[in-house]
Amino acid sequence: HQIEKMKPKVLDFRLFSILLQEKTAMYKRLWQQLTTLYGEGEAKGIVRLLLEVRVGLTWTDIVCGKADELSADDQAALKTMMQRLEQGEPVQYVVGMAEFGGRMFHVEPGVLIPRPETYELCEWIIEEKGEILEEKGKRREERDYHILDVGTGSGCIACTLAAEMPEVRGARVAAWDISEEALAVAQKNAKLMGVEVRFEKQDALCLLEERGERREERWGLIVSNPPYICNKERETMERNVLEHEPQQALFVPDDDPLLFYRAIAQYGQHALKPEGWLFFEINPLYAKDMQEMLSMMSYHDIEMKTDQFGKQRMIKAQR
Repeated sequence: HQIEKMKPKVLDFRLFSILLQEKTAMYKRLWQQLTTLYGEGEAKGIVRLLLEVRVGLTWTDIVCGKADELSADDQAALKTMMQRLEQGEPVQYVVGMAEFGGRMFHVEPGVLIPRPETYELCEWIIEEKGEILEEKGKRREERDYHILDVGTGSGCIACTLAAEMPEVRGARVAAWDISEEALAVAQKNAKLMGVEVRFEKQDALCLLEERGERREERWGLIVSNPPYICNKERETMERNVLEHEPQQALFVPDDDPLLFYRAIAQYGQHALKPEGWLFFEINPLYAKDMQEMLSMMSYHDIEMKTDQFGKQRMIKAQR
């Protein structure tokens, strides 16, 4: 009797499954095109992001078969984007957007794609801002606090800190990069986020020589996610990163993996306010070397932090 009662529901479910397969046939064809490069789950996610961001289709739209009703122009654009994806180009460049800490940042070739580990660095700064901003004898709202992001790229760190630390009256965020292309993208993101960040072209390896004597530049916090991957690590990296993301934002010489950290820390010795802080995203392979270098440069209260994958990915130190 129970089986007889269930038959209509079973038939309804089977009918629904058939209809779902028919309606999502185009979606299935698209993600299957990418399975030579990605696993099934990642391929599905990439196609859904592509359809949502560039064509404006929600998952409900896809289920209802709207992907088969695209205009000729949308179909042509979709074909071009799929070709770019099949060539290994990161989906963030194809759609022109990357998610970072719950915000969507504009990205394009020539600018490093923001990573979730980098947002963890931002979170660490935000979590500890009470300690970072501590200054005897002054009320918080009277403090004149300045933050510098060296090698800003897309501006994801600078814009995030400007957006999530608004209660610090007088706080000013500056962001430097050697790439004019990156600075243009970062400025666009600051405008999209509705935050004030002062952008400037500057070589991170020439900070001390070019800016060390500027007495007006005194920072409460310097943060950086500089190039830190050695050339010898290339063979372990994914093809889409090696072939499409900017090399100057990724790699350092094998014989000097701390090149950028040393230059920034040396600048910090002159440009940080007393008790000011350095925050870095680091290469886990050189975490111990980083700690020793900062200690040798008389930084104190040095602390490392692991990322969501259990790797020593961040370090902070006080002048």
